[in-house]
Amino acid sequence: MSIAVGSIVEGVVTGITNFGAFVQLPGGVTGLVHISEVADAYVKDVNDFLKEKDKVKVKVINIDDKGKVGLSIKQVNSSGGSSSSSSSASARKAPASKRPPRQQPSVSFEDKLAKFLKESDERQADVKRNTESKRGGRGARY
Repeated sequence: MSIAVGSIVEGVVTGITNFGAFVQLPGGVTGLVHISEVADAYVKDVNDFLKEKDKVKVKVINIDDKGKVGLSIKQVNSSGGSSSSSSSASARKAPASKRPPRQQPSVSFEDKLAKFLKESDERQADVKRNTESKRGGRGARY
């Protein structure tokens, strides 16, 4: 079977490292699922999400010049590849009626920018005043 970028295939986890998991694909090709492509949540340890000999669905995200295959489990789950992950994701979110309504920002961007510039100028003036007095520059006190 030919592996093409963008295709979703099923494979078996053959090895787990601290940077990802190796997956054996049909046709004897082995690819790597990088730790950043294992799950939507933060992954500190790949062993928390995968075990050796697990069957997983992966998406081929790249194949480099040397023949290395990059895989993603996260992209299969987020694109609706499995119905169980989408139903569990919706269960975690609060219903729209229970969430507080989003408030519009009360201060415009221009107002925030003007405030920032004013505070920045004040800080710069303080720094300049303090360094000039220590160096004996203009306005220095003796």
